[in-house]
Amino acid sequence: MLNKNISLNDKSIHKLSNKGLAREHLKDQLGNDLDFVLELWHSQGLEIKKHHGNYFFATKFLKIEDAEFCIVDIETNGSKVDKHQIIEIGAVKIKNFEIIDRYESLVHTKEINKHITEITGISAEDTKDAPNIKQVLYKFKEFLGDAIFIAHDVKFDYNFISSSMQRIGLPPLLNRSLCSLQLAQRTIVSYRYSLSYLNQFFNLYPDASHHRAMSDVITTYELFKICMKNLDKDIRTVEDLIKFSKHSKMLKRPKLDPLYEDKNKEKNIK
Repeated sequence: MLNKNISLNDKSIHKLSNKGLAREHLKDQLGNDLDFVLELWHSQGLEIKKHHGNYFFATKFLKIEDAEFCIVDIETNGSKVDKHQIIEIGAVKIKNFEIIDRYESLVHTKEINKHITEITGISAEDTKDAPNIKQVLYKFKEFLGDAIFIAHDVKFDYNFISSSMQRIGLPPLLNRSLCSLQLAQRTIVSYRYSLSYLNQFFNLYPDASHHRAMSDVITTYELFKICMKNLDKDIRTVEDLIKFSKHSKMLKRPKLDPLYEDKNKEKNIK
């Protein structure tokens, strides 16, 4: 995922993930300070690699088992980044499907409305001793590094975090991203694909507290492992995986909800 502030067109982004982009074409869009821009992008989580004279996303050559993925979830006190803020963030970093590190924190906030508290269980009082948003995002950025950013419905978490970073003076995120919801739609047959439904159907994380950041992260991690087991063996690199999650055909959903049917059976037995 490239931020809107980066002046690459969609065609160039596609080439970076597939057949590569010539240096002169990159210069046409980014100017003569190309090497400086590429270093800047690297500091924002995006590595560009030169291969046989062309430029590619480094993830084009990165095997899935060698990659670091960062599964992320945030809770916020509203959906609009210009008016609201992150109140909790959770993340685990995984490599070869094993958790190698984790980060979580509440975020100090003066106000959380009752509806959000009812959903998350987080009140403003709970965050009174938590670090402020600037401290949390600086630590999260350091934790994330250049890992592939994963979330369930990734656009919301990615864009909210990236925009929040810009509000405190940090550059936007440029990490490659992967949506676990899209991946699940192409690897798992399910009546619904919300995280709560998938957790209930597959018993991903029995101790889950839905709408708490780290709980949703662990649930997504368990889902990710199931998705990867169902993946075609021809998908070997991170870019293969990203492309598959976005463009492959989605699996057909069942017409009836099996969880609803199971509940009815239980009632009839009783």
